[in-house]
Formats: sequence, C-alpha cells, structure tokens
Amino acid sequence: MPSQVPPPYTALKRHAMMAVANHDEAARFNFLTLFNRYLSGDLGKGNWLSYENHVLPAFKALHGRAPENREEIRVAMNQDPWHRMWSALKRNSMEMRQQNGRQVVLRQLDELDAKARGFNAASGLLELDPSIEQPLYVTCVDIHCQPGSYHGEERPGDVAVTANYDAGLFATTGGALGSLNDGGGQAVVGWIKQNRPDWKPERVLDIGCTVGHNAVPIAQGFPEAEVIGIDTAAPVLRYGAARAASLGVANIRLVQANGEDLSRFPDNHFDWVQTTMFLHETSAAAMPRILAEAYRVLKPGGLLLHVEQPQYGPDMPLFEQFLRDWDAYNNNEPFWSAMHGVHLEQVMADAGFPLEQQFVTGVRAVPDKSLFPASPDGENEDYGRAAIWNAYGAWKPLVSSDLEKEISA
Repeated sequence: MPSQVPPPYTALKRHAMMAVANHDEAARFNFLTLFNRYLSGDLGKGNWLSYENHVLPAFKALHGRAPENREEIRVAMNQDPWHRMWSALKRNSMEMRQQNGRQVVLRQLDELDAKARGFNAASGLLELDPSIEQPLYVTCVDIHCQPGSYHGEERPGDVAVTANYDAGLFATTGGALGSLNDGGGQAVVGWIKQNRPDWKPERVLDIGCTVGHNAVPIAQGFPEAEVIGIDTAAPVLRYGAARAASLGVANIRLVQANGEDLSRFPDNHFDWVQTTMFLHETSAAAMPRILAEAYRVLKPGGLLLHVEQPQYGPDMPLFEQFLRDWDAYNNNEPFWSAMHGVHLEQVMADAGFPLEQQFVTGVRAVPDKSLFPASPDGENEDYGRAAIWNAYGAWKPLVSSDLEKEISA
C-alpha cells in the first residue's frame, strides 16, 4: 500500500515571495502537518465511538429520544471527555500553526515587503482602492485564528498576514493542497477542461481570491483569458500580485473590490465567475447580494461555480453535520454553520439562476504528483479542511427570465 505521508516542508516548491523557514521552523511545520493528519484520521474516529457508545445512549436515557438536530449533538458532545480532548488538540494545532507562521514571517518582514513592492511596481498586476471598506463579516473575528485576520497590517503597506497564511497552509491542510497550495484551483481547471474541453473563456472573475491560490491556476490553465481576482483586503492582494508575478503569470490582475458591489464591471462582462471556499466567510445578508452581482456581470451562457464543503441537508447524518460545524464554534468561522444550513440552490435561484440550470458536482484537489504520488488526501475527510469539495454551479440562461416572461406575454 503506498504511503500517505506528505513530503517534508523543505521539499515543497517555492516561489520568490515565499517566506523561508529555518530548520526548527520547518520541523514544526512538519510536526503540525502530520499532527493534523492524525487528528483528522485516527483520533477523529474516536468522536464517532464516543457518540455511539456513550453520548447517544445517555441522551436517549435523559430525553427519551435521539437528538433531533446538530445543535443538540454539539451540546451533548461538549460534555464528553474524548471529544473535549480532541477538540482542544485541534484548536491548539491551529494556534501553533499561526504562532510558527508569524515567527517565520516577522523575522524577515522587511525583505518580504521589499520583494512585494519590487514585483508589484514592475508587473502592473495590482490595483488597490483605499476607499474600499472592510465588511463587518471580515473584521468581526480573526478568521482561522490568524492574528489580524486577512486585512490587518503590522505596519502600513505590509504583507505579513498573508505571507503567514501562505507559509503555513500546507500544515493546516495536512499537505492536501499540494506543493504550491493550489490544488483547488488546479482541480477547477481540470473539471472545466474535462467537462467542456472546447470552451475558451475570455474573462474570468474570482471573488474572494485571497493570495490567488485558485486564481493563478485558472490564469495558467487558460493563458488567453483575462483573469481578475478581487478581495476587500489590501494585504492579500499585495502579496498575491507579487506571488503571481514571481510565478511568471501575466494574464491576471488582483483588484481591491467588494463582491457585494461589482459596479466597476458592466453587465454581461465575464464568461466565468468563481468562488472557492469563500461563501462561508460571508454573512447571510451579504451572500444574496454577491450572487446577484455575479449574475449581473456574467454573460448569457456564462458559468458560475462555487467550490465549498457540502451543504447540510436531509441526506447528511446529523452527527456529520455536527462534526462539520466544528470550525464554526472553535476556529473563528462564525458564518460557517448558517451558510451550510441554507438551501443554497434556492439562494442561487433567487439571484437569477434557474434551478434547471444548476448542478452539483464533486471536486478533489490535484496535488503535485512528483511529490504526492499517493494522493495525500486519500479517502480521509476531516469534515471542514479536507481538500474534497462540492462544486455548486449554474449556467446563466442565454435568455433572461424577464425577457422570457415578456416573450411569453
């Protein structure tokens, strides 16, 4: 049986913007990568055993019935010693990852900032807009326990938070996104080329692009296309544009903008609008506005594609819903539970995408096979961070629903 152990941190591909870890820092990342694998795999199975053998029988004895929703399971499991131990270890693994990443970045921040300024001055890939305000759903917590979230700065104009994000994502995901943390973007490109091999999109919009882990593979996969990644946070764009330039990608621009207001772009402008693990970072009020704007800027016949963890529903066991909710309560993901609990297909329909034009498909990260010959994510699922997603998509009708009504009348 092939080994499922990821390569050491020092074996990963590097780009010129990547912070350099010394021996001890790399060793900590190696430990955390394997620790996260262990937590999601062997130790994670203990949650099911505790529930079936202890928590569920006790709940039934007390209430005379089984739990009726994931919230009842969460309250009961939070009293269980095994789950409390596992949960504390999982939270601590994220805190250790953030501490180590910050140590790596802060000791070389002067050099990283200088590199970013140099790349961005020469490439023309960056477009910042100081008038863009950070939404409350971005600023209300330090998302993923990262100090400063993704918009904070150690000093004006720096790249600290996103250099940290890029440096430590390999450990957070247990290596499942590959050597450049871009396995998700590669997977989306692969899905498009397999399912619509002759398609040649001219313009692509990636909403909530962060540092471009997913937008850059799209630009590389469709070199004739103009790819625009937007985010509200300037630090991620500074770093992301410099990262793209360091990788030699020229057909991309990273623009500071809010997905709730895409007025800078005209109607029917993009062939493809993409989000990747983004919708769960937004509020219930913001998501419909983002989807409505995505519909407006898409060309008729254009593609909307959201890559996310699966939505909750009647076919998903309540205990699995509880496990998937862990990040909402323990990893500063306050909108995770509510977003995955909505009927996303209906929200997309309300934004203009007819149900008959929608589809759901599976997407799995595509790691670098020279370093990951055994597909590092295997069949394991950690119910929140694994690189195994659902893609919720829709094709914008060639004729708008309003026009159809007029024609019918």
